[in-house]
Parts: sequence; C-alpha cells; structure tokens
Amino acid sequence: MATSSESSECSESTLRKRRVEPLKPATITSDNSTNDTEDTGKYEDKKKEALSLRTGTYWLTRIVLLRSIGFIYFIAFTVAYNQNKQLIGQRGLMPAKDYLNSVKRYVGGKIGMAALAYTPSILWFMDWSAMDANLDGIALVGMVLSGFVLVTGMANMVIMVVLWVLYHSLVSVGQLWYSFGWESQLLETGFLGIFLCPLWSLSQVSPRHPPSIISIWTFRWLIVRIMLGAGLIKMRGDRCWRDLTCMDYHYETQPVPNPMSYYLHHSPWWFHRFETLCNHAIELVAPFLTFLGRRMCMVNGTLQILFQVVIIVSGNLSFLNWLTIVPSLACFDDASLAFLFSSGRGAKQEVLRLQAEEAAGQSPKPSRGMLIRRVVNIALGVLIGYLSVPVVLNLLSSKQVMNTSFDPLRIVNTYGAFGSITKERTELVLQGTLSSDPSDPAVVWEEYQFLCKPGDPERRPCLISPYHYRLDWLMWFAAFQTYEQSEWVIHIAGRLLSNDTSVLSLMEHNPFQDRENPRWVRGEHFRYKFAPPGSARAAQGKWWVRKRIGPYFPPVNLEGLTKYFQSRNWPHPHIPTR
Repeated sequence: MATSSESSECSESTLRKRRVEPLKPATITSDNSTNDTEDTGKYEDKKKEALSLRTGTYWLTRIVLLRSIGFIYFIAFTVAYNQNKQLIGQRGLMPAKDYLNSVKRYVGGKIGMAALAYTPSILWFMDWSAMDANLDGIALVGMVLSGFVLVTGMANMVIMVVLWVLYHSLVSVGQLWYSFGWESQLLETGFLGIFLCPLWSLSQVSPRHPPSIISIWTFRWLIVRIMLGAGLIKMRGDRCWRDLTCMDYHYETQPVPNPMSYYLHHSPWWFHRFETLCNHAIELVAPFLTFLGRRMCMVNGTLQILFQVVIIVSGNLSFLNWLTIVPSLACFDDASLAFLFSSGRGAKQEVLRLQAEEAAGQSPKPSRGMLIRRVVNIALGVLIGYLSVPVVLNLLSSKQVMNTSFDPLRIVNTYGAFGSITKERTELVLQGTLSSDPSDPAVVWEEYQFLCKPGDPERRPCLISPYHYRLDWLMWFAAFQTYEQSEWVIHIAGRLLSNDTSVLSLMEHNPFQDRENPRWVRGEHFRYKFAPPGSARAAQGKWWVRKRIGPYFPPVNLEGLTKYFQSRNWPHPHIPTR
C-alpha cells in the first residue's frame, strides 16, 4: 500500500508528464484545417451572395431594352434621312404634301381632329413649302435622341414620347413606302418603351423609379402576339408550310437575298424540312412558355432571339428581325442579364446596393409620384388588354389578316410574315437607250442597277440588314404585279428619262451618267434562279441565271408620258417645280 508521500510524488510525476507530453501536430493541423475551410467557405458564400443579383427585378432589363429600342430607332431615322426626300419629299415619287392635301380634302378641308385622327403627324403644323427640310429635321432630331439612348442607356418618358411622335409622323405620311408590318411594330415597341422610363429623370437606377412588372409584361405579350401571328398565318396560308416544302423556295424568292441565301437555298431537302418544323415549333409552341414561370419564360426568350439571329443571317429583311429581338429581351430579369454589365461599378453595382437595402428593410417609402406611377402602369395594362381584344379575335379567326392596325395610333397591332411563298423569282429590269427608234433590231439597251435587288447576274447578293432600301423592296412587289397596279414604276421611268438626280441617288448604276439623257426607257420582265453550285455559269462567276419572260411595260419617252403625268398630277420632268 502506498504512503501518502508516494501518492503525492506519483501525482506530481504524472502531472509533469502530462505537461511536457508533446502535442500531436497532425491532430492540431487537422482541426485547424477543418475550421479554416468552413470559415473560408462561409466567407466565399457570403461574398458570392453579395455579388449576385436576385431574381425578379428588372433594372438591367430596362437598360438593355432601352438601348435596343434606341438602336432600332437610330437605324429607322437614318433610313428616313437618306431616302425620304426622294420618296415623299417635294419632288418625291409620292410627295407627302400631296398626300396631306388629299387627306385634308377628304376630312372637309380643315386641319382638325379628324385630320389628325386619320393621319397623326406633326407635319400638319409645319410649312409644307419646305417639306424636304421638314423631313430632314424630323429624321435628324430622331437620330440625335435615339443615338443618345443607344449610347448611354438612359432615357425618360419625354425623350421616348418625342421619338414615338417623330417616327409616327413619318409613317403616317409615308404611304406605300412605309406600308409594312415592321413600321407598326416599331411604333408599338416604341410606345411600350415610353412606360419603361421615369418621367423626367435620366438615372438608370433610381429607387423611386423602379421598372414596372406590368410594363415588362406588355413586352412579353408583344412577342407572344408577333410569333403566334406569324405562325398561324403560315398554317392558314400557303400549303407548302403544312407539307414542309416552303423553305425549298424561300431563300431564292425572298425580297432581297444576301450571300448566305445562296448557300442555304442549296442545302439538302431534309435540312429544309427540319427548318420548317423548327419554325412551326418556335412560332406556335414556344410563345406559351412565357406563361410557365421564370425559367420557361427565359427558354422562350432564348429560342426567339436565336431564331431571329438565324433569319438575320439568311436574308436582308430590313430591321424587322432585329426589332423582334427587342420584346424577347423582356423574358430575362436582372439576374440573367448581369453578365452583360461590369461588376466593379455602374448600374450593376447600384442594383446590388438597392437589393441589399431592400433586404435590410431600408427601401424608401412610396411617394406620391410613385403611387401615381403605379396608377399609370395599371392604366397601361388595362389599355393594352382592351386594345388586344380585336387582335386576339383576329388570331383565332379562320380569316386572319396580318400586319394590320385596329387603332389610328398603332398601339396594339396584329402581325405576320410570309403567309404565302412565291415559288419563282421574277424581276423588273429597267433599261434605257439613246436610239431614236426603240423598235430598231440593232438598238442597244443599257440596264440600270439598283442598290441591292438582283439585276446583273454576276453581281453578288448584297448584305445590308438592318439597313433598308425602300425602293428595292417595292421593286420586288412590282415584279409580280403589272405596271397598271404599280403606277409609280412609270413615274420612275419618267424621272430616268430626264436623268433626275433624286431618283438616281436610290440606284447603284446609271448607264447614262455624264452622257446625254436616254430617249427611251422600258421595263423588261425576267425570271431569276440561283446558279447551281459547280455549274458552268457558277464557274463563270454568275450568282444568278435569268431568262426573259417578256416586256413589263413598253418603251416610253417624255413626250409620250406628258398626258399620263398630267392625269395623275405628277410634275413632268420638263417642267421645273418652284
């Protein structure tokens, strides 16, 4: 039995051993490593969370939408500045002044509400004797304002209203040259853009001017109607859409092909069937994904954008497909568009700050202005819903019409494209001669070349989208009509006989430049087909093979056109206007 002293020594010895016993490095390292990893992981998670945008807000979406609308407006006003004088100016092919006078007579001879309702345009209140200056002024102001929105991503309701009014003023008097669906689509898109913005402020991200979810949904509703309208008109229109053969013809016969159209036209037959099936799925099925939650809405937006990009690559369809991308962008919120913005500073950082304040309960209390804005947004939703009734009825009708406005301001419209496909391409070719006798077998006819439409078989198809040559586009329509149905073609012939510089500025090649004026001009009708790859003509550098169908209109001279011009109140080229 141990004594007390022995017990004490044993205890002290044991204590000393415990005190001097070396610590196990592996154990310590393992514990610290685990703790450090957990702390680092939590820190990284918090950091990532702080830098990530939450879903369901649309500050960045608004910026992207406004810049996109600004881009389309800029292109449209640039086209107007370069071409309106020749088309609807003082000596244009269809002068806006004459059109306004005819509307004025129709509504009783007064410029009042009836005239404005029939033709909404600020040109009513401008000096008609300076129509060219008026048209240029409208286009230049539009270019400046839209360029500002495009570059800065900033806008307010005042700027967007001015842009909408200016372009509406041009479309309303543009007559045949502005008679296509994308004009109404731009006006509707521009109108919706007004309600994205603050009234006065140009701030991109302001807590007192949040983008309205109602406004976002008006854009989503627009892309749904555009695509359903396009899909349904195809299924009800040309049988080739139902038997999947339309794409066998489309690339060759579309209004203004581009170089890719040539190669796509010669794709295998199974590829064309696949294209048509994809077209039907994207236009008739994908739009309904918009209503199935955030992720499905984003899927639809992605499909629609990719679809429009493919169409842009395949042909020159003005700014139509670029414009159709715009409402598709509303399918994405801030979290999905954050990759487009720099993280260091700017709009993205401001949105992160606002979301952090909101999470901390520091959001500003609704002001009187914010409450009024909510009422305005609700009113917008009600207006769009009310104006959509005839549009929806048209979509459901077996007698569906496309590209139609049901109100004079073109706020809500019905759309569609290529409801029927032409199976062969015909072209109107204008020719002139210096010979005094057009019936002489030895006469030499020289061709005018347009800026983009097919003419010389050796000329490569142009690439101009989103820019647009309005005269070239209308020449495509004229080719499968008669000159009696397209009298403006004879007007062009008269201008060519006098070497009129305004009309010739819309063409690429004038064979009589720096020479005397042609004595006769005629229109010839040709059938065009893409030259088969590997053929002898393709080896010769020809993109097209053409065959003469016959005369489109007989040879005409200035003397013979005098009565024709007078009966239509067109200025005769011999008579200078003042």
